[in-house]
Amino acid sequence: MKKILITGALGQIGSELTVKLRDIYGQDNIIATDIRKTDSEAATNGPFEILDVMDANKMVELAKKYNVDTILHMAALLSATAETKPVFAWNLNMGGLMNALETARELNLQFFTPSSIGAFGPNTPKDYTPQDTIQRPTTMYGVNKVAGELLADYYFHRFGVDTRGVRFPGLISYVTPPGGGTTDYAVEIYYEAIKNGKYSSYIDKGTYMDMMYMPDALGAIIDLMEADPSKLIHRNAFNVTAMTFDPEELTAEIKKHIPGFEISYNVDPVRQAIADSWPNSIDASAAAEEWGFKAKYDLSSMTADMLEKLKVKL
Repeated sequence: MKKILITGALGQIGSELTVKLRDIYGQDNIIATDIRKTDSEAATNGPFEILDVMDANKMVELAKKYNVDTILHMAALLSATAETKPVFAWNLNMGGLMNALETARELNLQFFTPSSIGAFGPNTPKDYTPQDTIQRPTTMYGVNKVAGELLADYYFHRFGVDTRGVRFPGLISYVTPPGGGTTDYAVEIYYEAIKNGKYSSYIDKGTYMDMMYMPDALGAIIDLMEADPSKLIHRNAFNVTAMTFDPEELTAEIKKHIPGFEISYNVDPVRQAIADSWPNSIDASAAAEEWGFKAKYDLSSMTADMLEKLKVKL
């Protein structure tokens, strides 16, 4: 990667990824795009272009204009939001991905797009979910992610596009506010712990989901994209994870820093059903073996850093 176009650059992952990549590869070499511009750092500290990923011609035009060699396609509608707008989710998630893959094929670009633990379903083994296993998701988001994994594989095998991707677990960050994901309770809880000393969780106690701190997620993208392609067997759907916990365990960790913190439960049936269809924990050994993936943060170190950073931010 030398010159990179990012779609969805102002989203949950994209906003932090853009800033991180500019620090590594240079401000002028990271072209951020999104459907609208904000005054955020990602939009203002380097090249930025308005791009609706449904506009295939504009995407190709921008890739040519900046002479990029890589597309990081981050634009997508997240899980809980996708369930309320399934037709829009299909059109945006799949249409945008096809346009990005076609741009990569036409211009011979390296390509990344993230998948998710949402690509698994209720019939998938729940504990230590294998890299290669049954995937029958029961959400529109999950259907999109499975189709996306297959499409990226197809473009590699059929056209030789250097496609790569990971299956992200829930991502936790102090930078970008929650954006409609099922695992967002694990972000909201830190905000509420600092602001109000209590939190009402829409996910029930005993619900385990894999999670990862955003610095590890950004590192995984960069490490995978810089990896030797000859060693990549799976390419587009590497399981990655850092930790698994339920709301009670997360609460206990927060209480080490904020002793009076309390949690209550007002379970959202839609998001709980999504969470129940996902694994409790996943096996990331393929990512470790093929490109050296290893998370740096666990629940304890992440919680300490989240609370420290959020206290400054809030």
